[in-house]
Amino acid sequence: MSNCLRSWPEPIVRVQHLSDSGIQIIPDRYVKKLSDRPGFEPAPANEVQIPVIDMLDLYSDDVAVRQKTIGMIDSACREWGFFQVINHGVSHELMVRTREAWVEFFKLPLEEKQKYGNLPSTYEGYGSRIGVEKGKSLDWSDYFFLHCFPLELRDQTKWPTLPVSCRELVGQYSKELVTLCGKLMKIFSTNLGLKENYLQEAFGGEDNMGACMRANYYPKCPQPDLTLGLSPHSDPGGMTLIFPDENVSGLQVRHDDNWVTVKPIPNAFIVNLGDQLQVLSNAKYKSVEHRVTVNSMKERVSLAFFYNPRGEMLIKPAVGAEESPLYPAMTFDEYRLYVRMKGPCGKSQVESLKLSK
Repeated sequence: MSNCLRSWPEPIVRVQHLSDSGIQIIPDRYVKKLSDRPGFEPAPANEVQIPVIDMLDLYSDDVAVRQKTIGMIDSACREWGFFQVINHGVSHELMVRTREAWVEFFKLPLEEKQKYGNLPSTYEGYGSRIGVEKGKSLDWSDYFFLHCFPLELRDQTKWPTLPVSCRELVGQYSKELVTLCGKLMKIFSTNLGLKENYLQEAFGGEDNMGACMRANYYPKCPQPDLTLGLSPHSDPGGMTLIFPDENVSGLQVRHDDNWVTVKPIPNAFIVNLGDQLQVLSNAKYKSVEHRVTVNSMKERVSLAFFYNPRGEMLIKPAVGAEESPLYPAMTFDEYRLYVRMKGPCGKSQVESLKLSK
């Protein structure tokens, strides 16, 4: 392992601690350049929103309703790379209890949270920065990152012991979200003209893919117009399910060269297609740039669940004889290393891998 991944290049400052200290001016490290600040670009003229899919309609007795819903998912993947799902089958009570457990964790004394302080080698644990470039601009957020699947990577000793319900809830929550992701993957495969299990098998199989979770904490910020909770990026993995704070918007999605603020629906998940699905679909499906804003009045906790290929799986475009692949074959581990070494590029990372025609 390279030395730069063994430790952070500078002392870690917890953003929550900065926020709670009562500062009125944020440190320079968190101030974004003018073109990256929220509000720098005008809002879209019309009030557009990412598509909303009612998954109950997938099981309608009416064939036309089922086909329309499947088509709406396909259009959302091709045009947005994002959509919200309701009636998705995950217990609403479990969703609320799991997020509440993380809210309680971030309220714990700093010394208790510091027991789980992470390193850049795996990011697993309590963190406050992404990337190891010394002097880089930082985001206004803290997080807790953990591995859920495959089971041999799951180490519950690295999961919080407080609140006492946290470990059990995360285990149940991750199991239900894997089931939901599996349902969506089958629909994606069918819509792309592939065998129903094609994409799941490409990730390693129904019970053998990778999955991890990040609980994000966005503290109140005295100068929210100068910084971001999460800088623009595309997700390097397969698919992300986001359980946002329904009372406080923050996620923004890039669409038609505008930043669209997502309005969360109660008990819904936001589905975000990642780079690996763009590669597998040969760019028919989009992995889209997105970012997170913060505000001065309310803190937010959101849960991001990442459904990924196993690290050693070779990911390549699923193309027929009449279609040329747009991307080289690469294992997911190789791609993650490529992204980590390249650093943020201000657009979907996978675009820089496109093969020349």
